Amino acid sequence: MFGILQDPIYEDHDTGAHPERPERLEAVRQGIADGLGSITYESLVPVPATTADLELVHDHDYVSWVRSQIEAGATRLDADTAVCRRSFAVSLHAVGGSLAGTDALIEGRVRYAFFAIRPPGHHAEPDRAMGFCLFNNVAIAARHLIQRTGLSRVAIFDFDVHHGNGTQAAFYADPSVFYSSVHQQPFYPGTGRADETGTGDGLGTTLNLPYPYGAGDDEYEQATQRFAHAMDSYRPEMLLVSAGYDAHWADPLAGHQVTEQGYAEMITTLTEVARAHTGGRIGFFLEGGYNLTALRSCVATTMATLAKNT
Repeated sequence: MFGILQDPIYEDHDTGAHPERPERLEAVRQGIADGLGSITYESLVPVPATTADLELVHDHDYVSWVRSQIEAGATRLDADTAVCRRSFAVSLHAVGGSLAGTDALIEGRVRYAFFAIRPPGHHAEPDRAMGFCLFNNVAIAARHLIQRTGLSRVAIFDFDVHHGNGTQAAFYADPSVFYSSVHQQPFYPGTGRADETGTGDGLGTTLNLPYPYGAGDDEYEQATQRFAHAMDSYRPEMLLVSAGYDAHWADPLAGHQVTEQGYAEMITTLTEVARAHTGGRIGFFLEGGYNLTALRSCVATTMATLAKNT
């Protein structure tokens, strides 16, 4: 029923003195154990992505540039995105592991999958690294589902406090993937206005739900309910979640005030969406969350809420 992707390789992405640091994964591991307790789960095995996998979303020249920069010893790809000599290999395993886990959802081996991966991905645009992100894990997984498994409609809900500009950019004109984000605005990266709703054939398949500084549980549940209502019309065949826990009130990088109860309410609503449309299947992709105590607690809440709603 549960599939969990976690592996020591994701700690090899050494960012130095940086908020997106390897210690986050120890907090996630503890949260998974806290939340699931004695519940058994399938351990999903990370495999490296191919260049063809990356190019489902990213430009060929961009993929080559990232590889060459890291091989040349670069320590940053932009002002925020730190890398080390292992970062390209780790990123391949983040993408490839996510694809293997997504396949487990499609094959029915698991109903809930949680990908405890890094580097995160939702800020990575087709031709640009930014916001701690090299390659867009959730976007590549969505495109994989559409192009390689025969699905027609995939939905992505993003509750990271920062807008997922990279995921939006990947599907802004593509109606096969519905992207929705609840986030703080005005805030980094500056995208995600409510009037950004898609273009061309994709018009109406982007739903941005921005809230100002100080928003909390009520606003996030309102946003999740609006997404759920939109899904009644869209009828997705798979639900993917960019699970960033930096909207928590204790997170040092943002100004929203979500509590563990707020995350539980969102997860409950998302499981209801999944039961209504996707056979109950959901994949969660770790994004932000930089207070280690809060990250552990929020992941535990996610696991416990999923178990309760099994």
